[in-house]
Amino acid sequence: MGSTDSKLNFRKAVIQLTTKTQPVEATDDAFWDQFWADTTTTVQDVFALVPAAEIRAVREESPSNLATLCYKAVEKLVQGAESGCPTEREKQVVLNCTRILSRILPYIFEDQDWRGFFWSTVPGAGRAGTDELDDDDGARPLAESLLLAIADLLFCPDFTVHSHRRGPDSVENMQSIDSCEYIWEAGVGFAQSPPLNYIHDLNRAELLRLLLTCFSEAMYLPSSTDNSVLNPWVTFFCSTENRHALPLFTSLLNVVCAYDPVGYGIPYNHLLFSDYREQLVEQAVQILIVTLEHDGGVSHRPPSPSSIEEQETAGPENLFVNYLSRIHREEDYDFVLKGLARLLTNPLTQTYLPNSTKKIQFHQELLVLFWKLCDFNKKFLFFVLKSSDVLDILVPILFYLNDARADQSRVGLMHIGVFILLLLSGERNFGVRLNKPYSVHVPMDIPVFTGTHADLLIVVFHKIITTGHQRLQPLFDCLLTIVVNVSPYLKSLSMVAANKLLHLLEAFSTTWFLFSVAQNHHLVFFLLEAFNNIIQYQFDGNCNLVYAIIRKRNIFHQMANLPSDCASIQKGLQRKRKSPDVISRTSSQETVSMEGSHPAVPAEPGTLKTSLVAIPAIDKLTEKSQVSEDGTMVSVPKAGATQTAHSDQSAVAGTSDTESNSGRDNEDVFYTEAEMERRRFSIASSTSSWAPTPEWVLSWKSKLPLQTIMRLLQVLVPQVEKICIDKGLTDESEILKFLQHGTLVGLLPVPHPILIRKYQANAGTAMWFRTYMWGVVYLRNVDPPIWYDTDVRLFEIQRM
Repeated sequence: MGSTDSKLNFRKAVIQLTTKTQPVEATDDAFWDQFWADTTTTVQDVFALVPAAEIRAVREESPSNLATLCYKAVEKLVQGAESGCPTEREKQVVLNCTRILSRILPYIFEDQDWRGFFWSTVPGAGRAGTDELDDDDGARPLAESLLLAIADLLFCPDFTVHSHRRGPDSVENMQSIDSCEYIWEAGVGFAQSPPLNYIHDLNRAELLRLLLTCFSEAMYLPSSTDNSVLNPWVTFFCSTENRHALPLFTSLLNVVCAYDPVGYGIPYNHLLFSDYREQLVEQAVQILIVTLEHDGGVSHRPPSPSSIEEQETAGPENLFVNYLSRIHREEDYDFVLKGLARLLTNPLTQTYLPNSTKKIQFHQELLVLFWKLCDFNKKFLFFVLKSSDVLDILVPILFYLNDARADQSRVGLMHIGVFILLLLSGERNFGVRLNKPYSVHVPMDIPVFTGTHADLLIVVFHKIITTGHQRLQPLFDCLLTIVVNVSPYLKSLSMVAANKLLHLLEAFSTTWFLFSVAQNHHLVFFLLEAFNNIIQYQFDGNCNLVYAIIRKRNIFHQMANLPSDCASIQKGLQRKRKSPDVISRTSSQETVSMEGSHPAVPAEPGTLKTSLVAIPAIDKLTEKSQVSEDGTMVSVPKAGATQTAHSDQSAVAGTSDTESNSGRDNEDVFYTEAEMERRRFSIASSTSSWAPTPEWVLSWKSKLPLQTIMRLLQVLVPQVEKICIDKGLTDESEILKFLQHGTLVGLLPVPHPILIRKYQANAGTAMWFRTYMWGVVYLRNVDPPIWYDTDVRLFEIQRM
C-alpha cells in the first residue's frame, strides 16, 4: 500500500508543479522534497508519472520552476556525494534525484534556448540556502557540479562500492577517499575482484544512465563534420577536473571485459535469477564508446611527448582516450581481447536445449569498443594480429554480417563489421592468420565447405553481395578491398570459395553491369587484382582457383574483347536477365546451408531504425601502401593512383546478370525479374545525368590488368586439354592433381609489387561513427525510453 501512496504523492507533486503559474521559492523545502524525500518510485515509475507534455509545458510556461527543480535535484546529489549517503534515506534521495534528472534532461537539450542552462551558474533568485553548492565549488556551472557529484557517487562506500572500513561507527571520508582502491572489477591495472553485490550494481547502473543522458546533448545537434566541436559534458568529465577519471575508466573496461553471461554453466540459469551485472555492463560499454568518441579535438593518435604542447592549445586532453592508448601490458591485452571475444561469440553459442543460455544484445557496442581499442592503441592491434586469437573476433563478425544482410534496420551493424575487417586487412598478419583451417562451424546459412577462415570470409562476402539488400551496395568496394588486401597471403582456397570469386567476376563483368554506373568497373579491377596477387605470390597451393579460372576462361576473353562502340554500349544496357522466375532466393539455398542455421530475414514490420550519414568513397576511406621486399609498407602518393581511383560518387550497383545460367554452382542465388527491375530502377535514377561513351570505356578498358591471367591461360589451357585427350580424363581430381604439380616459374610477367589499401580515418568516417553510435544508444535504451519522442536532430528515427 505504501508504494501506491508514494506514487500518488509523487504524481500530485508533478501536477502541482505543472499547474503553478507563480515561481516556487527554492527555499520551499516542503514542496520540493515531495519529489525525492518521501518516495520509493522506480525509474519506470518516474517516466510514467512525468509525461513529456507536462515537462514541455513547465519549460514553456513556468521556466523558473523547471530551473529550480533541476537545481535542487543537483544540489541533493552534491550533498549526497559530500556526506557519502550514510543513511538509507539519503541513498533513496540520491536515486530519486538521479531518476528525475534522467527524465528531464532530454527536454532541456531539445530546446536551443535551454541548452546553455546547465553551463551557467545559478541565478541569484535561487541562491537562498545553497551554501553547500556555492562555497565548496566556487559557483561552478550546474553541469560541472552534477558531473563531479556523479563521479563521487560512483565510488561511494556501501552505496556503489564495498566499504573497506568495518566497525559500527566508521564512516569513510568522501573527500579523502582513494577511489583507485575501489575499482569495481579485477582486470587492467587492478588485481582484486570485489564480491558481487547486486544492490551496488543497480545503483551504479542508475548513475551511469544519468551520465549517459548528460552526454546525450550530442543527439540534439545536427550532424556536422567539424570535429573541433566537442561535447562539453564529455570534455569536462574526461578532464583532469574529474579526480576519479582513471579508476572509473578502469572500472568500466574491467566490468565489460570480465563479464561472463553464461555464468555457472547451468542451463536456463538466466531464467532462474536476474543478472544485474548485465544491465551494468550494457551501461558501462555505452559510456565507454561515448567518452572515447571525443579525443579533445586532437588527431586520432595516442599522445607522444613531443605533441603535448600542441594538445594544450587544441583543448583539454581526454583522459579516457589517454588511458586507453597507454595500456601496454600483454596480460592486459589478453584480458581485454579474450573478454571481447567471449562476449561477441555469445550470441553464436549453440546448445542442444533451446533458449537455455543467455544471449547478450549489446554486440554492436562491443564492436565499436573493439574499433576504438584498435584505433587508439596500435600496440593492441598488433597484439590481436600476433596470434590466431584474431579469428575469435573474425568469426562472430562474419556471423553478424551474414545474419544481418537482409535486414535494413541493421545496415549500421553491417558497416561497422566491414570497417573493422577493412582495418584488420591492412596488416599482413591478418591475411596470414586466415590460412588457419576453419573447424568451428558456427551455423550460418552459407554453403557447406571444407577449408580455411579465408574461405569462410569469401563465401560470406559472396552471400552479402548476391543476396543482401540494396542499401549494402556502397559496401561492395570495401568488401572487395578486404579480399584484395588479404589475397597475396592466401595459401590454398577451396573450390567453393574459388567458384564464388569467379561468379562475382562473371556478374560484375557483364556489359549491362559495367555500362550502368560510372564506378562499376572498379569492382572488376579489384577482383582481377586479387586473382593476380594469388597467381603471382601463392600459385603453388591454389590449384582450385587456377582450375576455376581455366573453366571460366571465356569471362577473361570477353573482357579483353569488350566492345566500346556506341551501338554495343546501347545493346549492353538493353540486355535483360534471362533467369527463370521460379527460382527464388530461399529455395536455392535451403539444400546446401549449414546444419542448424536459419536464413537471414528482413526486419519485422514496425522495427525502429535510425538514419546514417553516407560513408566516404573507398579512396577517401583508404590510403595505398606498397609492400617492399623487406616486408615494410611504403605509402603510395595519391596522384599516381589512377587505376582504381574513385570519384566522390560512390553508389555501386548490385550484382548483375550473367550471360547464361549454365555452369553455375547450385547454391548460387538468382534474382527474380521484379528484384532485378527494382535494382535497375535504382541505378538508373541515381545516375540519370551520366551516360557511358566509347571514350570512357576505352579509358579504363586499356588498364584492365589481364596480362598475368592471359599468360596463365595461354600456357595451361593447351596442357590441360592435351592431358584430357591423351589420358581420356573426365575426372576433376586428376586435372587438379596435374595443376597442383605444375609450375609457371619464368613464364609469368614479373611479379607486380603488392599494394595494400589501409583504412584511413577522416572527418566523414568520424561523423558516420558518431551518428551510428548514438543511434545504437538511442535504440538500445528502451526501458526506460530515455530519448523516445524527443526532438533528436543528429539522425532520423524511421519505422520499417
